[in-house]
Amino acid sequence: MTLPPLAQYLPILDWGRRYDRGQFTGDMVAAVIVTIMLIPQSLAYALLAGMPPEAGIYASIAPIVLYAIFGTSRALAVGPVAVVSLMTAAAVGNIAESGTAGYVTAALTLAFLSGAMLLALGLFRLGFLANFLSHPVIAGFITASGILIAASQLRHILGIEAEGHTLPQIIASLWEHLGEVNLITVLLGVSATGFLFWVRGGSKPLLRRIGLGPRMADIGAKMGPVLAIVGTTLAVWAFDLGAKGVAIVGEVPQSLPPLTLPSFSPDLLSQLFVPALLISIIGFVESISVAQTLAAKKRQRIDPDQELIGLGSANLGAAFTGGFPVTGGFSRSVVNFDAGAETPAAGAFTAVGLALAALFLTPLIYFLPKATLAATIIVAVLSLVDFSILKRAWAFSHADFAAVSVTILLTLIFGVEAGVSAGVITSILVHLYKTSRPHMAVVGRVPGTEHFRNVLRHEVETQPHVLSLRVDESLYFPNARFLEDQLGRFAAEKPELTDVVLMFPAVNEIDLSALESLEAINTRLKDADIRLHLSEVKGPVMDRLQRSHFLDELTGEVFLSQHAAVCALAKEDDAAGNIVSKTGTAPPPAR
Repeated sequence: MTLPPLAQYLPILDWGRRYDRGQFTGDMVAAVIVTIMLIPQSLAYALLAGMPPEAGIYASIAPIVLYAIFGTSRALAVGPVAVVSLMTAAAVGNIAESGTAGYVTAALTLAFLSGAMLLALGLFRLGFLANFLSHPVIAGFITASGILIAASQLRHILGIEAEGHTLPQIIASLWEHLGEVNLITVLLGVSATGFLFWVRGGSKPLLRRIGLGPRMADIGAKMGPVLAIVGTTLAVWAFDLGAKGVAIVGEVPQSLPPLTLPSFSPDLLSQLFVPALLISIIGFVESISVAQTLAAKKRQRIDPDQELIGLGSANLGAAFTGGFPVTGGFSRSVVNFDAGAETPAAGAFTAVGLALAALFLTPLIYFLPKATLAATIIVAVLSLVDFSILKRAWAFSHADFAAVSVTILLTLIFGVEAGVSAGVITSILVHLYKTSRPHMAVVGRVPGTEHFRNVLRHEVETQPHVLSLRVDESLYFPNARFLEDQLGRFAAEKPELTDVVLMFPAVNEIDLSALESLEAINTRLKDADIRLHLSEVKGPVMDRLQRSHFLDELTGEVFLSQHAAVCALAKEDDAAGNIVSKTGTAPPPAR
């Protein structure tokens, strides 16, 4: 069914008019579970971003509601995530000191810029630009980011002051302050980390053994961070550990998200432009991957361009309500899906739950140790670290291995912006290198068939006076001269050559540079009394060639198939009698 124009930009008008009691029940149950999970997560990611704890909750209220209105995923849960929080800290930390008003303003401005960029990309249907960030680069960047995030949180586990946005800086700072370690903080942090690791791997089988079903056991296992927060908070309160040097969250305002205003200073906007662009791309790629994975399980459809609008609106909401950049999170989205979320209304209900928590529950986290939040982050992000991508990339493609390696090393050594920028540049350079040297094969006919295969791989029939060259890549400016060079080399090996057939089944595009190379090839072969022919030219490519003078000057012909070309160019019947000596006539219509 075709949606009305307004509903295409407001998906809530589509699913909202069919909303029923069954969906409401599923959404409410999911909202309760996700709200409980999001409270500690939001606090932890605010800590990672260098923002006040309440900013994590604020960034999970208005953005969720706005995404529910504009987004297309039924299960995606939007809010602060580890990688984007790290990128926020790296970007804003270069401008202002954490804990200052200038830092908060810069974070708001970063969210505003990111939201504006995502919204513009969505409105102009430019979601395809995210495709320039290849999967190997994303995998390498997330692995390196996981290591950086975990390393940056060790200072909270150890109870010391340390800083840095790169691995060498973090390690050097930790070493410098190692003598200031607070043993009580270490005990709390290590205990919380160990408990959370156990919860991830061992609690679910235990809950199954005591009689819980698979779904409830899975949900119970995901409540581990809540239990860790309750336990360590009570310990700090009961034994007055804050007075013994344990860093705590302290007072958190009891209020709904405030109305805030980002800065529109040209100087600040220019400083944050590149980080905002990188955050937008990384956030969108991460979000759309999660959304499409969950939608496929229920045979639902995700509109990438509308997702850009939804995420852009969410980030603009964060900018004007005291938050920082957000995107769709994997863990909370999976919990939302598994808990039974049927529509984006589950996100809106979650926002209500978080608003109530911001109003009434914040006094309860006064004694929450920062070491516990750090443990929550470390356990969450270490699951993102996947060095097996290096082994897989090396086995499959050395070029992809180079892209992954460069991304990981530069992210760790020079920071997230340098790492992802280098990864994108490396991916583009690798693509240009591959396409600048396209695979080309001299082909012959498989005996008794009309199939043509590489002479180096198969036993095939060839004709000494005909060179059949299959081009396995679109032709454009980086590889145009390569085609000329390769054809010249192959032709030099056949002194009796009278005809060259360029086989184009894989050529989807020919640009002006490539057209000029084809014209040069045609002229050079003509001077050597060799005719140039084309075969298996695709319709769109033929349409473009027909708009030029190339076909008028072509010394040979255009054949529908390679088999037709070989038959037309044969000088005598072959043993089977299916090769004729007559030449072809007018070019048949291209397929």
